Amino acid sequence: MAIREEKPAAQCGAKRMEITCTLNGVQRTGYAESRTLLSDFLRHELGATGTHVGCEHGVCGACTVRINGAAGRSCLTLAVQVDGAAVDTVEGLAEDGQLNDLQLAFKRHHALQCGFCTAGILMSCSDFLTRVSSPTEQQVRDMLSGHLCRCTGYTPIVQAVLDVAAVRASNAKNNIQGDI
Repeated sequence: MAIREEKPAAQCGAKRMEITCTLNGVQRTGYAESRTLLSDFLRHELGATGTHVGCEHGVCGACTVRINGAAGRSCLTLAVQVDGAAVDTVEGLAEDGQLNDLQLAFKRHHALQCGFCTAGILMSCSDFLTRVSSPTEQQVRDMLSGHLCRCTGYTPIVQAVLDVAAVRASNAKNNIQGDI
């Protein structure tokens, strides 16, 4: 990881480093102090405001993003740690400007209310479904235990994730049968 230093920041004398990452498939460069959290870097330096900050202690899950494909808390990650990495945020879930299947399932099942926690939950669910293609209800609930939602309750979220898993499994089965 090669971190390049910039001139000291005028306001406090701290050095800011150049950080380049691939954000939602696009290479982006910004500057941050060594102590800047990834959540703040994404929101304030790169403009990815879909990443929300709730507790700032890694407990609520609102700030969850994918770093090199794995879900992680951006409030517990320093921006300098993602130099050269791939970072995916909720803004990157849509495909060609259209909501993806997981986002549509959340909409269909009314799996969001105020929406504050939704971005982080979507990122965890997206990561989870790449690792567990046919989850049980209990597995989904266990995965969601790392998120705090005060509006919806979790049942509609669980239903949305199970719905997506079932549709993806059905599509995969149909694709395999079509190849025979």
